[in-house]
Amino acid sequence: MTVRIATFNAENLLSRFDFSGFRNELRQDRVAQLYEFETEAQYRQAEIARAVSLTDDTRQMTALAIADADADILCLQEVENLDTLHRFEYGYLFKMIGDGYRHKVLLDGNDTRGINLALMTRDRTLDGAAIEILDVKSHAHETYQSMGLYTPDLAEMQKPQDRIFKRDCLEVDLKIGTTRLTVFVVHFKSMGSPRDGIDGRTRTMPVRVAEARAVRKIISDRFGPDGGGKRYVIAGDFNDYAEKLVITGDRRNSYKFTPEDAEDGAVKVLTAGGFSENVVARRPEMDRWTLYHTRGPEERHLCQLDYLLASPALAGISRDRQPDIIRAGQPWRTLFPQGQEVDRYPRTGWDRPKASDHCPVAMTFDLV
Repeated sequence: MTVRIATFNAENLLSRFDFSGFRNELRQDRVAQLYEFETEAQYRQAEIARAVSLTDDTRQMTALAIADADADILCLQEVENLDTLHRFEYGYLFKMIGDGYRHKVLLDGNDTRGINLALMTRDRTLDGAAIEILDVKSHAHETYQSMGLYTPDLAEMQKPQDRIFKRDCLEVDLKIGTTRLTVFVVHFKSMGSPRDGIDGRTRTMPVRVAEARAVRKIISDRFGPDGGGKRYVIAGDFNDYAEKLVITGDRRNSYKFTPEDAEDGAVKVLTAGGFSENVVARRPEMDRWTLYHTRGPEERHLCQLDYLLASPALAGISRDRQPDIIRAGQPWRTLFPQGQEVDRYPRTGWDRPKASDHCPVAMTFDLV
């Protein structure tokens, strides 16, 4: 018996408009910056037109990426609410895969933009085993203090009484046939921009490390420090990487992709000591990336931000399995190492529309 699990940051799956750019230019879409708006009403009309015109193509591609992942259990990041998820499934997913993800879980978390974690399941796996959601638990209320995880390196950004998860750690117990499985859906603190001469990853690292420690503590408190032989998966956007492919060169002289290890971060907190396995690491070193990052020609790399971390028990019985990374929804600006190019979805743009800035990661796990 098997179950296929996927994680995907759908990038702002929202059903509302953001008009804050009228008063804050940093929140303004780049196309809006080409124009001058005399009144807020004028700006709102333009923003509605811009968003609506772009959204249909974007969400068709998002749905295509989900269809290609073909998961029994789908973990999502950056979803506004259940109503938005229902509308997306009915208007887009249903047209591609039919009556697929009937069961949905979403709880409001801590993100100030209102982007939340969600989990959707089919009625049955491809093998025909029934999928049942047994229990759902949010950890959004936990603080550094309540979990005993406040450290001095957090002092510049956080207080002991602050919420430890910038979104949530969504804990979902499921039954696949007769087998129990727990999925922990996460979306850690974003890296942000460089500030005061410190790059964004380094500056925000203590927050993500604390989130990862909190996830490990939640699992250890429940199953034991070695996982207790239980089947669980930690799935989501870690906003962190253990390695990257640094990109140099240009289109005239060709591009070069150089592997480079990263300093310890959130990923290693959860894989240290065999606590869990990053199954994407089973792929070749040059072929593990899920996101293209660029701040211009001087700063470009490919890296893995999206993870399926399997417990020792689950990884052990799925030793011969390989994960899939769905890259057909990437925009044309994404630079692919030689031999990895894929056919993009119809109407994909240079930068947008696209399925997401992230790629779905999916893997079939053996349960027995």
